[in-house]
Amino acid sequence: MALLDLLGRRGTLRLLWELRDGHPQSFRLLRASADGISPSVLNTRIKELREARLVELAEAGYTLTAEGRELVRHLKPLNRWAEVWAAASPGRPQRAENS
Repeated sequence: MALLDLLGRRGTLRLLWELRDGHPQSFRLLRASADGISPSVLNTRIKELREARLVELAEAGYTLTAEGRELVRHLKPLNRWAEVWAAASPGRPQRAENS
């Protein structure tokens, strides 16, 4: 339940998704791609993800840990399912995300 609580917080999944490709990102880059999350909320989410050992601060920026990469690997099938579900559900907002 602790993981679901963390993942359900505003911006958490977005941050994990932005880091999924393995390219370290600075706070500024994450903020630019985090769709309107305030700097204080972003800072809090990064702190929570670091405490959960899912994200770490490397020399070049924030990146997923091995545990974070494993979590994202498990989330990708859910994302694919959600895309199919959204496409088959008239009236549901569809959001284009790269898998």
